[in-house]
Amino acid sequence: MTLERAYILLAVFYSALVAIGAIALLVGGGPPWGLLLLGLGALAAAGLWGHTLGKPVMNPRMWRPLAGILAAGFLVQLFAVFALHPPGAELTWLLTGAIFSVLPAILLFQYGERDQEVWATAEEREGGKMLDELLARQRELVLEKQEADRQATVRLTKAGNSYRASVTRGHGGEVERFEESFTCPATLAFFVLKYTCISVNDIAAHYAEERVLTT
Repeated sequence: MTLERAYILLAVFYSALVAIGAIALLVGGGPPWGLLLLGLGALAAAGLWGHTLGKPVMNPRMWRPLAGILAAGFLVQLFAVFALHPPGAELTWLLTGAIFSVLPAILLFQYGERDQEVWATAEEREGGKMLDELLARQRELVLEKQEADRQATVRLTKAGNSYRASVTRGHGGEVERFEESFTCPATLAFFVLKYTCISVNDIAAHYAEERVLTT
């Protein structure tokens, strides 16, 4: 069995668990707080499908907090099982929720990492590819741009499989400097587009012009 098929079966399994839980609640076979577990399970199943299919589902910022909630829920449910001695139906819900929250927590934590291509738009993927090609020819990419009352300087480098972006930007009289590292070139393009007034096309045009001047 391939890893991809295993992930698909896992997503199907968790979706089936959510469906079974919904049916149990509808026929009165679950505690009132089971609705909360069902809601978290439905979100986790949606995230697992996104992770499995390599598609963006909702927003990357929500998946790591959800993974944290699932991990905390695991501990709370185990505590309830051993300390509160709940009756049979509630015990079943608590054990099921605890056992089947660990693996989704791990996978959703990975899925919530913004620095991967699954969260990139088509424009960011294309921009990342362009920057990667430029950095294969240039040791460092540097561009300064002023636009109305905003100005920015971006410096991009690559070391091994890691990309580093250093930004200096100003607005009015304020100047700030920061830098970030990425492993996905599309995330590098996202960072430049989001935090500066410089586009990937600006950088590409600048270095295309520079190559013409030096030949």
